[in-house]
Amino acid sequence: MTILIVEDEKKTAAFLLKGLREADYEVVVAKDGANALSLASTTAFDLAIVDVMLPEIDGWQVVRQLRAAGKQMPVLFLTARDSVGDRVKGLELGADDYLVKPFAFPELLARIKSLLRRSGPAEEQLRIDDLEIDTRRHRAIRGGKPLSLTPKEFLLLAHLARSAGDVVSRSEIAAQVWDLGFAPETNVVDVVVRRLRAKVDDPFEKKLVHTVRGVGYVLKSD
Repeated sequence: MTILIVEDEKKTAAFLLKGLREADYEVVVAKDGANALSLASTTAFDLAIVDVMLPEIDGWQVVRQLRAAGKQMPVLFLTARDSVGDRVKGLELGADDYLVKPFAFPELLARIKSLLRRSGPAEEQLRIDDLEIDTRRHRAIRGGKPLSLTPKEFLLLAHLARSAGDVVSRSEIAAQVWDLGFAPETNVVDVVVRRLRAKVDDPFEKKLVHTVRGVGYVLKSD
């Protein structure tokens, strides 16, 4: 299980990092909202712990943008803001829980376990022919050989795999793999598909990534 901590206060971030790692979680720390959104766009986190009072992009905006981008992992707000209005706002924005500082670490662990149980197991394995994709660990293997993919290449491959057999348009790829500011009329989708194909298909006789001219791309084994 991988947890994203969004916390700009160094001592608190270090405390959370140490405690959660000792509890056998994988942990990634983001020092501000922009860093958190960037990490979440390339990594499939199982849960996020977000401070509200962050520089530039605050915790409210972080959660709002995560949900707008389709990120469904549980979110727990961890903040000194303890008014009922703040709690309600956090939950209305899409957070799943709200814990006020100072807090007892055992309570935090209990809430994390409860949220992870509620969210159920995340999708972990996708398979098309001899291509295996582990979405939680961001690993792809074909024919028993690990593929060295960039974060965007991996996100693109996973998106195609979830729609295996169906044609995915360039605009859909742009919306799902790139942020909301991406302009789908550019050729960046085609460039990344070419790079992906060079890694997924070129070393192998059987091709999996296919172009449907004028429409988009499809991942299939036949």
